[in-house]
Amino acid sequence: MRNISMTNQVMIATILGVIVGIIFQEKVESFKVIGDVFLRLIQMSVVVLIMGAVIEAVGSLEAKELGKIGLKVFVWFMGSTILAAIIGVLFGLLIQPGKGLEVSGFEAGSIKASTESLQEIIIDFIPKNIIEAMAQANMIQVIIFSLLFGLALSLIKDKDKNSILLDGVSAFNNVILKMVTLIMKLAPIGIFCLIAPVIGTIGTGVLITLMKFLLTLAVSALLFLIVWLLITAFYCKVSVKKLAQNMWRMSIVAFTTTSSAITLPIQIEDGRDKLGISDRISKLVLPLGMTLNSNGLAMFLSLAIVTFAQFYNIQMGIGELIKAVLLSTLACLGTVVVPGGGLVALATVMPMLGLPTESIALLAGIDWFSGMFRTLLNVDADTTVALIIAADEKELDYEIFNS
Repeated sequence: MRNISMTNQVMIATILGVIVGIIFQEKVESFKVIGDVFLRLIQMSVVVLIMGAVIEAVGSLEAKELGKIGLKVFVWFMGSTILAAIIGVLFGLLIQPGKGLEVSGFEAGSIKASTESLQEIIIDFIPKNIIEAMAQANMIQVIIFSLLFGLALSLIKDKDKNSILLDGVSAFNNVILKMVTLIMKLAPIGIFCLIAPVIGTIGTGVLITLMKFLLTLAVSALLFLIVWLLITAFYCKVSVKKLAQNMWRMSIVAFTTTSSAITLPIQIEDGRDKLGISDRISKLVLPLGMTLNSNGLAMFLSLAIVTFAQFYNIQMGIGELIKAVLLSTLACLGTVVVPGGGLVALATVMPMLGLPTESIALLAGIDWFSGMFRTLLNVDADTTVALIIAADEKELDYEIFNS
């Protein structure tokens, strides 16, 4: 097994889970206990994982970088991620990949229609007590606290020339990441023990839902890229055709490797040699984007939420859809650097919307395929934001771009 990649192990476990579920049907329902233990192991570190990652990412910035440029970067990151999450929700509602399958054993209506006003929803984003927010796994409140903590840490670090606390946070994050990495080694066993009971009780019809989910994700990703490239080209006053051509190599690398980290050197090189982005901008925006900007994951999460709500025949009101977009946006902060980041992020948002966490195993089986589209969106959005910031700061070489 050591010679088989984790991705292939998960795919093998998924196929075996489907086969065992078809053959033994309800007899494998007892396997679910092991799968639930695996999900609990993932969930137990999610809060501190995201909190630490966001604090380190923001706290590592220099105070001068947190000024005008930092604000611009954050606004564009959040804007693109929210747009991706909204498109995921809209296409989920339009195509309805989770419809057409009867599922028993889960009470419809677990998601209660929101009766809160818009003002109450906004106020609820701010924690009264961060310990309470952590205990309740209220990720929106946890992330807002972490952003403010990271900002204060960056300012104090720059003023006092002391980074002891930041080094401590970084060391703590490394321990948590190592723990998550160890847990993810159990993913093939955990996913097998979740998939087999689902197939055994629901049947093979769920496979059609997964194919419809992948198709919906692909269509949503294509539309987002077209819209975002048009926005970028218009804002920077460049040819959208030339922009797509100059980003082609990094896009292919991102799509085929499903790794933002592997693509980063190509991004920096092509950003300088093909797009004309200055080194100062690219070396600030692109690495930061790997942690704080994840359009592909946001779209994946929002689409998954809508798909599983349809899967379990749960009606989502406008309040729940807004919450799904916000959770999908904020849950991306920090989780992209984690092995199996998509699963970890799903484990974050599903319970907050009253959806059963065992559903995560279904998408784990197609995680590599969905990861292709997630990484493509992540890399291209990071690069276009760097291009926009470079144009704003007069650090975009149009001669290189058009050459």
